[in-house]
Amino acid sequence: MLQKLRDNLISKRNYFSPGSIVALATLFTVLIVLGVTMHLVGIRKVVTVEVDGKKTSVISYENTVKKILEQNKIGLGSKDKIEPSVDTKVKNGQNIYIKRAVGLEILVDGKDLKIKSAENSVKNVLKTEKISLNATDKLNPYKGASVKKGMKIVITRVTTKTFTELQPIAFNTVVNNDDTMASDENKVVQQGSNGAKEIQISATYEDGKEVSRNVVSEVVKSTPVDAVIKRGTLGVVSVNRGGRTLFKTKITALATGYTDDLRFGITASGAKVKRDANGYSSVAVDPRVIPLGTKLYITGYGYGIAEDTGGLIKGNRVDLFFNNESDCYSWGAKSADVYILN
Repeated sequence: MLQKLRDNLISKRNYFSPGSIVALATLFTVLIVLGVTMHLVGIRKVVTVEVDGKKTSVISYENTVKKILEQNKIGLGSKDKIEPSVDTKVKNGQNIYIKRAVGLEILVDGKDLKIKSAENSVKNVLKTEKISLNATDKLNPYKGASVKKGMKIVITRVTTKTFTELQPIAFNTVVNNDDTMASDENKVVQQGSNGAKEIQISATYEDGKEVSRNVVSEVVKSTPVDAVIKRGTLGVVSVNRGGRTLFKTKITALATGYTDDLRFGITASGAKVKRDANGYSSVAVDPRVIPLGTKLYITGYGYGIAEDTGGLIKGNRVDLFFNNESDCYSWGAKSADVYILN
């Protein structure tokens, strides 16, 4: 408007003296410059830009947050957060807040995610990345933890599954001793068989791997049947010609030989003395140690039967019958194992 008035005055310079015209033109020029300056002063703004807590004051004549940032060469990353938004009209004294996104690592569902985030808590990071948590899932660190550069967030998926298993019930083995059998012999009287039970199980899995299980219930479907075995108790001794015989007990005794030179031939039990290479020969014993009538096996002598006694036969001592003195002398007196067979 001032410029138009100035032009009108110049166009009507014939009405004014030359000096007056110059003075008026100069005045109008000053007024124009002063008006522009006052206009510029009117849009000048002092703005505070805060980046990660560090504040900087800038002077700008721009109208929007975006323009002010561009003017001051302040860039924004795709995950950086800014308040107010870049399209906001700026006023004098305006505060602009910028939070830079930092690098994070999220381990979830078998994936290792490398991301950037400007969120202030783990909870907000997961919300922004659209990662949901189930009520049983494990999270480390916790939701309210502050986000830090290089932080690793680990999510463990926890699930449970209930299922049914059929498991065997082991049978017991009952062993009965049999004093008619050798100790190295067993006889199966009854075959055993397993039972079965139905078990309901609740298993817990972490990222698909089972970590624990609990039995919820169990029901017996069939009972087991015991196995019954007879086991011999008799000892075994090897005899002449590769045979073997069974015995109840064994003692070690001093064994001597005797004969019947007088041909009386009658033992203390009333039986006739005998030396039977294929059967049982007469043996004199101490009845307090070996009862009369007991069948025996004596190493080096063979089978015998306790049917005689003697004044010198006391304790662990036996006297073996031979048909002649020569055999008695050949035997002599020596320690022998005496096996009691019945």
